[in-house]
Amino acid sequence: MQRRSFLAGAAAIAGAGLANVAGTPLAFAQGTAGKLETSKVAIAVGGKNLFYYLPLTIAERRNFFKDEGLDVEISDFAGGSQALKAAVGGSADVVSGAFEHTLLLQAQKQMFREFVLQGRAPQIVLAVSKKTMPNYKSVADLKGKKIGVTAPGSSTSIMASFVLAKAGLTAKDVAFVGVGAGAGAIAALQSGQIDALANLDPVMTKLERAGEIRVVSDTRTLSDTRTVFGGDMPAGCLYASQSFITKNPNTTQALTNAMVRALKWLQSATGSELINTVPEGYLLGDRALYLDAWQHVKEAMSPDGLMPADGPATSLKTLQTFDPAVQGKPIDLSKAWTNDFVKKALTTLKA
Repeated sequence: MQRRSFLAGAAAIAGAGLANVAGTPLAFAQGTAGKLETSKVAIAVGGKNLFYYLPLTIAERRNFFKDEGLDVEISDFAGGSQALKAAVGGSADVVSGAFEHTLLLQAQKQMFREFVLQGRAPQIVLAVSKKTMPNYKSVADLKGKKIGVTAPGSSTSIMASFVLAKAGLTAKDVAFVGVGAGAGAIAALQSGQIDALANLDPVMTKLERAGEIRVVSDTRTLSDTRTVFGGDMPAGCLYASQSFITKNPNTTQALTNAMVRALKWLQSATGSELINTVPEGYLLGDRALYLDAWQHVKEAMSPDGLMPADGPATSLKTLQTFDPAVQGKPIDLSKAWTNDFVKKALTTLKA
């Protein structure tokens, strides 16, 4: 499904239920003692096994959400665009997903806001198959090829579309194929079903190690990200409709507290602590490879949950390069994110 048609459908699903409440002042809990408006929170995520979403898993598995009095239910989808659809449709309260989706929604007059950042680099790698494209020379060679993404409209297809646009190609010049974020993505490339793959670790490190791919574009480090996007590119985050945040400021604060605690834990966690925390299925049958991949992407994790000052503008500029759903639309970046909850969480954690 093309992103613009998906978002149009999402807007229709939402109807009047998510009114544009931009400009509504954010209200905040007075410290951690603020009574939760609701303790039950449904979070949608697309590809939970990926490092992109690791802080969410840490907060869940180490009971940081429970410590905040939250009963969190996490639903895992094949890609971020499907997780977003769950939130717009009302079956999820919060999304753990790509920041740029808040901008795509605002272009459709749906107001969603990021309130805690998980990743300060996208961690997405675009690579070609050595099996089906042994003579690859440049991005132009991808014309007419099949590119595997987690799901159409997700951050992986956005990154691939941007790389294509810089080479003078559009999304219509290729075929995006949803392959998920785990063993299915690996199998699709190995079997020759796709010619290239935009995915994340640990999937990409496994294929790289096996000598089956040639990396075209890499955003696992801050320097590589700035080379690709021309600035800091915010990645995974928790975001929710402005109406949810306005109605549930204490619950939003509790979610932020748990996520910031998870980010801080990841900064000092040992390899064995990490392995012992994540589900066995995340390891793709190879603990050493998982830890190797973690070293690739550790720098991409936000150390504190704060949105970098230039991040939202980089994200918008990226979308405007290739996406007609955003081009020419009035986007108010200040309504797509806030650092207020994170700042309060950081103060609380220090105390």
